[in-house]
Amino acid sequence: MAVIVPELSVTDWRATRAFYTALLGFSVRYERPEEGFCYLEREGAELMLDQIGLGRDFDPGIAETPRPLGRGVNLQIEVSTIAPLLEALAGAGHPLILPPEDRWYRRGDREVGNRQFVVADPDGYLLRFHEDLGTRARR
Repeated sequence: MAVIVPELSVTDWRATRAFYTALLGFSVRYERPEEGFCYLEREGAELMLDQIGLGRDFDPGIAETPRPLGRGVNLQIEVSTIAPLLEALAGAGHPLILPPEDRWYRRGDREVGNRQFVVADPDGYLLRFHEDLGTRARR
């Protein structure tokens, strides 16, 4: 099991599960439909979806939170390649928040490269998918 697994409060767990599985390639490890809950995984990335008002809500005020719910949340998810995700999202007509880009980030005396894009899920959580471009000397 992963060291940290985000649990996202969602408004419609079935629709959100479909977004993550059909478009983004996540698989369902297990679910509890009566609670509006599912545990998802893709290439080692794990997350949970929990429908507001079913099962247990940890944030008592979440039902009154203005939409989109994901304000300020940006989950970085490493994948082997972003191309199939981009194709699936384009085929579904789902807009991107940030189009694909190659970006290099300073880490000490080196730079690490990401080929990345950002998409919002149905509740507004930002997902930054990236593939590793390796490292290079700092420029």
